[in-house]
Amino acid sequence: MSMLKGANVPVPVPIVHVELGWRSGSGAPDVDASALLLASGSGKVRSDADFVFYNQPEHASGAVRHEGKRTAGAVTTDHITVDLGRVEPSVERIVLAASSDGGSFGQVPGLYVRVLDAAGGAEIARYESGDATVETAFILGELYRRQGAWKFRAVGQGYQSGLEGLATDFGITVDEPQQAAPLPTAPGPVPATPQVPAAASAPVAPAPVRLSKITLTKEAPTVSLAKQGGTSGTMRVNLNWEVRKQFTGWGSKLGQAVAMHADLDLDLCALFELGDGRKGVVQALGNAFGALHQPPYIQLDGDDRTGSVATGENLSINLDHKDKLRRVVIFVTIYSGARSFADLHATVTLQPQHGAPIEFSLDECTVPSTVCALVLLTNQGGDLVAQREARYLVPERGVSPQRTIDHAYGWGMNWTPGRK
Repeated sequence: MSMLKGANVPVPVPIVHVELGWRSGSGAPDVDASALLLASGSGKVRSDADFVFYNQPEHASGAVRHEGKRTAGAVTTDHITVDLGRVEPSVERIVLAASSDGGSFGQVPGLYVRVLDAAGGAEIARYESGDATVETAFILGELYRRQGAWKFRAVGQGYQSGLEGLATDFGITVDEPQQAAPLPTAPGPVPATPQVPAAASAPVAPAPVRLSKITLTKEAPTVSLAKQGGTSGTMRVNLNWEVRKQFTGWGSKLGQAVAMHADLDLDLCALFELGDGRKGVVQALGNAFGALHQPPYIQLDGDDRTGSVATGENLSINLDHKDKLRRVVIFVTIYSGARSFADLHATVTLQPQHGAPIEFSLDECTVPSTVCALVLLTNQGGDLVAQREARYLVPERGVSPQRTIDHAYGWGMNWTPGRK
């Protein structure tokens, strides 16, 4: 049963999943979940690090994590996990918020927030927001301490100023777009820059929080990592997925998929070509997991078989050595559990360490494909440009998915059978 605004309930479990959900579809804005850890007494964050959202997905304490989105049928959900036992004593409240992208919450049908027991999935609390109009950010609820125990309160407070206004209200410093300085109308003498003694230099202020993110589409499929701040550090490439339907047999027409079983195993892989001409593959098959701090500067983090928003398949790319990468094709193969990507929903996210996240969803597959090219990274003058591929390929009989990708992108490698 949904709670009334202002009502509260005890939270008797140590770890909870917070699920923000809505009915997605044509004309409905995208929605993002976020959390703010507020200090006792002040009601504000202690620093910008107390804001957990898509650009800053994990709190330093490990207590709060933004897990990502899932879509099942017409419902999309975004997830946050809170380990209440790890919340620092100086934190009194955790505000659970939502922000809309591309419209107001009056255009978002079926908006709700649920608090679930992380151990068993039992619902502890649920609040449905049905009175939104022009708001572009919402505080849906909050977890708060009361006499040594945790409780959840349904809030339902809206903001017309969006995520930036909400975050600023709680003490977050938000990065604003820089205005270009006007060009001089005529050349003139350049004034001397005064020399400031080192001892008098002011301490460097921490970088403000960036709220921007990039969604790649068919109409706008490419983005420069450098222009988004992704010039150094590690870039994490994440793939998570879920099966929308279960099938029992292969139909007579292409696109009628079969046997999407619970043991579906997808493998995230990368074909790479280095600046010196060396080529290779990073994949779980054959234990070719790569390396982050030496060639190929790409590493597969592990082999996930769940597609969970908390894990999924992950690749890491060392952008400190991006000048040594000529091109990279990131792709996914079906290793077991299904004969096609049909009716599989997946989300791809590229998260540079110092830049805005880049994301897109895979279109529904309409061919009996077992391999899909996700992203093509190319080195253009020292900058890596990411291009959304979302390209389903159908291997010929007896040809491996890897060899199929190789042929499609002209890698020219020799392939031999391998196992995990």
